Amino acid sequence: MRHLVTHFPAAVKLITALSILLFASIALSNTVIPSGTIMIDLTQPHEHQQWKATNDNVMGGISQGQLTFDSESSRFWGEISLDNNGGFSSINRTIGPLPFEVNQVAVSFIGDGRRYQLRLATWKNGNRITYKHEFTTNKDQQQVKVFDLNKFQAVFRGRLISNAPELTAQDIKQVGLLIADKQPGPFALNLIQIRFQSSQEVSE
Repeated sequence: MRHLVTHFPAAVKLITALSILLFASIALSNTVIPSGTIMIDLTQPHEHQQWKATNDNVMGGISQGQLTFDSESSRFWGEISLDNNGGFSSINRTIGPLPFEVNQVAVSFIGDGRRYQLRLATWKNGNRITYKHEFTTNKDQQQVKVFDLNKFQAVFRGRLISNAPELTAQDIKQVGLLIADKQPGPFALNLIQIRFQSSQEVSE
């Protein structure tokens, strides 16, 4: 009994460390880390299950949106309605720690001609801040858009935030996409890949 009591603190530390590793593996599941980048592969059949959809019904609207797998990519699709002051649909996913040198996000997709937002959420000093970067899509064409972290804008409920902290990779805890282009009707964005990368590495 004395032997067990003596080693109890060490056992607690071991269990805590294992719990942290387990959480990290869940947050980064279905991602690969090649040469300093982190990639979310949306062609994997189960990747869409890592994402959560949030639509304007949380504010009384009736828009619908979801992320599903269509055998080749993950499809963010639904229908936007402007009724009841609505007009948006979004999806998001938790991610694990990013390398310090990451300063870009590259998204590969096939669009529908509508306008979307790539969104990154941070938690710093107990505060959550969301940053957005808008982009347009060409209907039925595969595209790759590269977004610099220093070009994202901090927002709260659609309004820009002034004097927000600089967006840095180590503070990012969530990635998402949103459609809120004030146009009613169906939408569909087929997502292929999201890469968090360093511009220096890409240029080499």
